[in-house]
Amino acid sequence: MTHDRKRLLLIQPYSFAETSPLYVRPPDAARESQLINFHDYGHLLADMDWAVHPGPISPIGDSFVETREEFAVVGAARLPLVRQACESGAYDAIVLLGGGDPGFAEAREIGQRYNMPVTACAHAQMTIAAMLGNSFSVVDVSEAHNMHIYSLVVQYRFTEKCASIRDINAPLPRPCNPNARNVQAEKQVVLAGARSELLEAAVAEAVAAVEEDGAETIILGCSALFWMRPPIWSVV
Repeated sequence: MTHDRKRLLLIQPYSFAETSPLYVRPPDAARESQLINFHDYGHLLADMDWAVHPGPISPIGDSFVETREEFAVVGAARLPLVRQACESGAYDAIVLLGGGDPGFAEAREIGQRYNMPVTACAHAQMTIAAMLGNSFSVVDVSEAHNMHIYSLVVQYRFTEKCASIRDINAPLPRPCNPNARNVQAEKQVVLAGARSELLEAAVAEAVAAVEEDGAETIILGCSALFWMRPPIWSVV
């Protein structure tokens, strides 16, 4: 059977349990509301049949993914969903959401067995950034997350293209860091017209990446920062 419209499945890296204080996105909500920053890129999905899977319930509890260990655990939990999607025959391609690409290499290996294209955020960003300029820099959230992104730069063979990874020093919320500011929630502060020190830090690092590191394109390391793309773009 042929389909005029491509069928796309977007899979979240994980979801928090309903009992978690970080639970904000019900799995049965409208698909648009399950995608952060949908208004920025929703038009790209207009000519596709698409669905969103909320991902597995977080195997690391009430904590955002930040360390290499956490990325490995979350990535492994997502792989059965990739396999199920491939076996279903209901989709033409899969997009793995989440800025750190948990489980991407393994998911792509699964997809190859079913002739199913699989892509993910960091790999796609680096690929496009390398096409648009001679070098790119990554603006990212924290030192631990920086090291994971660095590993991806090496794994994806973009070391010669990566000018720098710049850190805004905004570790993600977790039980051992209860006072951490939710970077994604900071978006509402900006929309309300208030000042955001986190956004100012991201813009400053992006400008420094261009002026000091020689970057010609800027990408964002953590999906919690993706909402910052328009204001950074307007400056850089």
